[in-house]
Amino acid sequence: MDTTKPRDVQCLDIATDTTILRSRSWGRLRFEIEYALQRGTSANSYLIKGSKIALFDPPGESFREIFLAHLQESLDPKTIDYIILGHINPNRAKTLEPLLDLATNATIICSNPAAISLQLLLPNLPATRIKVMRGEENLNLGNGHRLMFTPIPTPRWPGALATYDTKTQVLFTDKFFGAHVCGDQLFDEGWALYTEDRRYYFDCLMAPHARQVSTVLEKLGSLPPVRFYAPGHGPLVRYGQQELTYSYKEWSAAQQQQEITVALLYASAYGNTAAIAQALASGMTKAGAQVESVNCEVISPDEIKEILERSAGFVIGSPTLGGHAPTQVQTALGVVLSEVPNTKLAGVFGSFGWSGEVIDLLETKLRNAGFQFGFEPIRVKFTPTEAVMKTCEEAGTDFVQALKKQEKAAKKAVAPIQSATSTEQAIGRVVGSMCILTTQRNEVSSAMLASWVSQATFSPPGITVAVAKERAIESLLHKGNTFALNILGEGKHISLMKHFLKPFAPGEDRFAGVDWEPGENGQPVLNEAIACLECTVKERMECGDHWLVYATTEVGTVFDADRMTAVHHRKTGTHY
Repeated sequence: MDTTKPRDVQCLDIATDTTILRSRSWGRLRFEIEYALQRGTSANSYLIKGSKIALFDPPGESFREIFLAHLQESLDPKTIDYIILGHINPNRAKTLEPLLDLATNATIICSNPAAISLQLLLPNLPATRIKVMRGEENLNLGNGHRLMFTPIPTPRWPGALATYDTKTQVLFTDKFFGAHVCGDQLFDEGWALYTEDRRYYFDCLMAPHARQVSTVLEKLGSLPPVRFYAPGHGPLVRYGQQELTYSYKEWSAAQQQQEITVALLYASAYGNTAAIAQALASGMTKAGAQVESVNCEVISPDEIKEILERSAGFVIGSPTLGGHAPTQVQTALGVVLSEVPNTKLAGVFGSFGWSGEVIDLLETKLRNAGFQFGFEPIRVKFTPTEAVMKTCEEAGTDFVQALKKQEKAAKKAVAPIQSATSTEQAIGRVVGSMCILTTQRNEVSSAMLASWVSQATFSPPGITVAVAKERAIESLLHKGNTFALNILGEGKHISLMKHFLKPFAPGEDRFAGVDWEPGENGQPVLNEAIACLECTVKERMECGDHWLVYATTEVGTVFDADRMTAVHHRKTGTHY
């Protein structure tokens, strides 16, 4: 990805009377966890020019200036009759406000929850400029373009709205079926190339709302035939439409089948608390939990109670507004304190501008009630950085792992320990080299002890390494990422093995006290290793509870040719 390219707006015809305005960035746009692959993104806006003109989904603040400039070159904004919002948030409102000053004749089309948010975000906006679509209404643009609207709410985007054009059979899907990847390709020819990006996007944005996603998919499935999806980000989905739709159903169903459920309760004023919640949820889902994401602003106390009852643990987050928590968070806290047994694991997080009293309040109330915490309270001032987001993801993973330990201990107390089967004993005899896998990207670094390593190819020289899904390092091992595989020597591996086996707190420096220096690819090479391979990830394959990562080796160095490689011997194949 060429991150030196300037941001631009690409204008292309995609169907009859229909144009896409793709605001593109080749670098990482924001610090939300869903952008962490750093493959750029496109914010897709659309124009339908019937006898009336409709503009879909103006981009967020990052693209505001270039988008508005390009839009004015394309048409007179006063000719825009409708601005259709797939969702609204503070970031998009920063573009919408000056757009409305230009498009003085435009009426905003949105869902009812979005209309309520709009009036809070843009208090000077006259209510007469908003038209609410609840799902039954149609909008006739003329020239055969009749728009059908379907609310597609999730806790992160309660006001989300999908739009279907009966003439072109295009379905504008907003956040659904997108990917954060930037390029010149408009449609998804060779759609399998985007599988990793789309899966990562789903895991970050959709997996925490799997139950609501399944409901949305049922709604969209009842629409007339769809020619292609027009999502808010990434390529248009035509060639892989059937496969991606099936994958969304499969991924959502798998998420809902997880044995452990975590309730994630939050409210967000400016999007920062929601971003933290998303990072926590990402860590929880990759650790094998079903996350019930709860936007306290759009849910009743009875619904919160019901979700808490079926959850093994809960995490609650809030912004600090004028030294206070939003009313909805206070209500949710009241439900927790009155209805939830203090044997359930708890967590607290929040964002703030100048003070963080609410985070202290939540922590104090829960500790005084006897709750134990799965991670130390997370306090984020202003916008979270990449390192903070990674720390939050790790905290979410640790939270679920703590719940699993509780569950395992409870089962052990009531059931006798089962001896390993012959198959488990046999697979345990498969041995592997003792290695330390190390990687760093910008201000984020991680490492893990690895023994499930094998040479995979002669030409190019390549290896595979199995990485458990809940590992903190997993999210740094996607296609194009680099790492160092430090091979340990027999008789001098114990100190490094002990260091990297110990539990690390979220965000803790894995390399504190370890002697290392950067290799040729910039990754940490441990000076106590007997050899090192500097690698680039080429492929990933999902294998049960692990990812199998295939990487090629550009540089290999032997530091101690006389020492044998340390090998990991196991008696059972049920654990490391």
